Amino acid sequence: MAMTRSGRLALRTLQGSGWVRGSGPAVLSRLQDEAVVRPGFLSKAEEETLSRELEPELRRRRYEYDHWDAAIHGFRETEKSRWSEASRAILQRVQFCGATIAGLSLLSPSVMRLVHTQEPGQWLELLLEPGSLYILRDSARYDFSHEILRDEESFFGERRIPRGRRISVICRSLPEEMGPGWPAPAC
Repeated sequence: MAMTRSGRLALRTLQGSGWVRGSGPAVLSRLQDEAVVRPGFLSKAEEETLSRELEPELRRRRYEYDHWDAAIHGFRETEKSRWSEASRAILQRVQFCGATIAGLSLLSPSVMRLVHTQEPGQWLELLLEPGSLYILRDSARYDFSHEILRDEESFFGERRIPRGRRISVICRSLPEEMGPGWPAPAC
């Protein structure tokens, strides 16, 4: 992954990486630029900076089961537009445009499963380690359900991925079909 001169993320797969697996070569090929994981995107210090800033707000929130874009459930969420200078410097590295979700995974490793909404036999799994960046765009964002596997289901292939408490800092653009009147999401 590289930044273009315009500041947008240029997406490409990490060849030979063990961070993405799927139901077959066709789905892997089709989504190679739409579901991307970049491990080690954050340093441990950057991860701690973001976690420290978010913890007080998240502790006061209850778990929710409805979301404005119907993509997630069973979560605690806060929309944040004002960040400390240190956090702003970190988040400036996550610039995107279009039909994109970019997330920073904090605290615990996890497995994200994407399942095609019309063809459930087509799926993709992303291994998200603490400090990793994941990007979902276009078909991977809109045509697939997204879930973080519970601890007892958390396997990446045959490998057990013990899951603890995690925080995901998600930056997303509004879906194109949503116009004025919808809340503007913030990082």
